[in-house]
Amino acid sequence: MWLKKWIIGKQTYGQISAESKYSVSTLQRYFNVMLEKPPKLSYSQNKEVYLLIDGTYFSNEICLVVFRDDIFKQTQLYRITDGEHYEEMKEDSENILDLGVKIGGITCDGDKSLLKAIRKVCPQVPVQRCLVHIQRMCKIWLSAYPKSDAGFELREIVCKIHFIDNESKKQYWIKEFMGWFEKYKEFLNEKSYSLETGRYWYTHKMVSRCFSVIRKALPNMFTFLQNPKIPKTTNGIESFFGHLKGNLNIHRGLTINRRKKFIQWYLFYKNQKN
Repeated sequence: MWLKKWIIGKQTYGQISAESKYSVSTLQRYFNVMLEKPPKLSYSQNKEVYLLIDGTYFSNEICLVVFRDDIFKQTQLYRITDGEHYEEMKEDSENILDLGVKIGGITCDGDKSLLKAIRKVCPQVPVQRCLVHIQRMCKIWLSAYPKSDAGFELREIVCKIHFIDNESKKQYWIKEFMGWFEKYKEFLNEKSYSLETGRYWYTHKMVSRCFSVIRKALPNMFTFLQNPKIPKTTNGIESFFGHLKGNLNIHRGLTINRRKKFIQWYLFYKNQKN
């Protein structure tokens, strides 16, 4: 009970000591022992899951990759590692299927390693790219006040993405996007040259980058229109990560190993219904 309050209740040693009447040193010894024995992750067996898959980074080069069911709000599988690597993503995707989980859809931010793993392990599963992520990155690259007409018009098109909620709006938006490309095709291909280095580069790099990201993501941007159970953003898992980091940051001073164990306990408790 006290460990649970410490991990997901945002309570400090001092607060728990006052409530439990145990000394802080006693609680620290007890929690340190318990942290070393994180339980096996348990979750409800559902016939079909709609996964949010994402990774988040902590200090000390800790990366947590989570496969989370968006409907039942439960983590199906996780890995604590040092980055989002293809071989690990592939292995985790295979493990999910080996557990007997039927995947109805996957929503992700477009990490190349993950997309490659999905294509290899479960190419038939519908994939949805996070629209908020695409929109956010494009707005950063184009800035709030683009200097070129091309950048200004593309930003206006990008700002309409989150309004698309049916097939006709999708088709209209794609037509507008491709019309923009035809209008500014030569602009996108303009290159600059350095006499000193002899190197060429795209003059309008940020506009080109924005266009390229959307063009590559386009086949998977509106998958959710075919199945409303597929989330169109990864907001759910990003919020989950935010709460986890908020809880972990309360307990500063944990060793790297204990931070990892804390994360494991947090995931376990969050999967419990009560």
